[in-house]
Amino acid sequence: MKNNIASQIKMLRNKNGLTQIEFAKRAGVGLRFLRELEQGKTTIRMDKLMQVLDFLGYHLELKRNESQDIKEHERI
Repeated sequence: MKNNIASQIKMLRNKNGLTQIEFAKRAGVGLRFLRELEQGKTTIRMDKLMQVLDFLGYHLELKRNESQDIKEHERI
């Protein structure tokens, strides 16, 4: 399954009728970064992701996964 954030950003860029070059320039990020983001690269700079989301008028929200106990992750 493709990265959800990546597919949403690409969909919103296309919905706004922007090429990757136009979008990157207007969002203030590099074309290479945008391409990697849309391809779902797993390691990206959060500040740049936040810049793209801000340009689109979105924000990132984190929610705790209630189905997992934190202590499960603390096991050695």
